[in-house]
Amino acid sequence: MADTAVAAPAAAPTVASSNPTASTGLGMRKNGKTWHAQKRAFRQTSFAKRMDQDKANKATKALEQEMKDEKEQERQRRIRAIKDKRKAKEEKERYAKMEEKMHRKLVERRKRREKRNKLLNS
Repeated sequence: MADTAVAAPAAAPTVASSNPTASTGLGMRKNGKTWHAQKRAFRQTSFAKRMDQDKANKATKALEQEMKDEKEQERQRRIRAIKDKRKAKEEKERYAKMEEKMHRKLVERRKRREKRNKLLNS
């Protein structure tokens, strides 16, 4: 009888070793589906690792934001340049119309005066 008692415990580990979840020492799955992978904790990474990851993410986001801001500034600069060109063209056309009706010297004098007033009012 002593031989059977020794043989019985030896047989149990062989059955447990064929079961993948039993080898981890976590015991039997509650639902009995031993062929599924064992579930793990939701947070598998340590706090320090997560903090490092957050720092890296924040640095990336900051870089992205900086690049977006630079792109927006360049866009605004181009828009401003286009508006300035249009304004200058309109002013030139206005002075051309004035030259048709008035003497050229008088138009130039008014240009200078308007330019002075713009600088004073700006």
